[in-house]
Amino acid sequence: MVKKAVKKSKPFAFSRIVVPRPNERRFYGHGIPGVDASKLRGKLIVVEGCDGSGRSTQIQMLVEWLESGGHATTQVGLKRSALVSEELNLAQNGNTLSHTTLSLFYATDFADQLENVIFPGLKAGRMVLADRYIYTLMARDLVRGNDLDWLQNIYGMALIPDAVFYLDVSAEERVQRNFAKDFALDYWESGMDLGLSREMFDSFLKYQAMVEKEFKRLHKTYGFSIVDGNRSAQAIFQELRSKTQAVLAGR
Repeated sequence: MVKKAVKKSKPFAFSRIVVPRPNERRFYGHGIPGVDASKLRGKLIVVEGCDGSGRSTQIQMLVEWLESGGHATTQVGLKRSALVSEELNLAQNGNTLSHTTLSLFYATDFADQLENVIFPGLKAGRMVLADRYIYTLMARDLVRGNDLDWLQNIYGMALIPDAVFYLDVSAEERVQRNFAKDFALDYWESGMDLGLSREMFDSFLKYQAMVEKEFKRLHKTYGFSIVDGNRSAQAIFQELRSKTQAVLAGR
């Protein structure tokens, strides 16, 4: 007897094509001159969280799921600007940047991606997924003593996302994930420039606790959607997929 081949369905596939519903577009502040927000038809989804929270994994899973449903996607993140990302990496390698210079460097990186990647993607109706957004930059800058009003003025150019998912993961779990990924801790992600401790491991825990505190402070203003990131990657994705479906439906 010949067995019939069973057609396998794509993982996470849509049961039908979902056309994103348009919504009103606004900036946090002054925006970018000459940009008509009403013409940005796509959706901007942000996945936030402290270092080691699993953002990149979830972004990739969301991209695969969205593209399986016929949605074109664009990805952005920190230090990906064609204009300054290479220079920012070189400057950080020297570990000599002042806090203000570091802040403005990152703001330039963000502004370039906003104008040349995010806006064109949204104008074309694409799903733009951001692996971190202005909130990480602001949290890091607040830990380093920068003024909140000053930061909100700088990032008044930022478009308000359709959704911001914050992956809430314990510091101990983030340490394990960082070691599993790179077998080392990063100088800046450990806050070694702040002189919190001579030991990088100890400095990482102290610095990340400070960043997490600032995220909670920003949450009161910006209203992130908090997601329990201590679960399996698949369980987290199931929740993010459901929340993203609501965004597509305009809810």
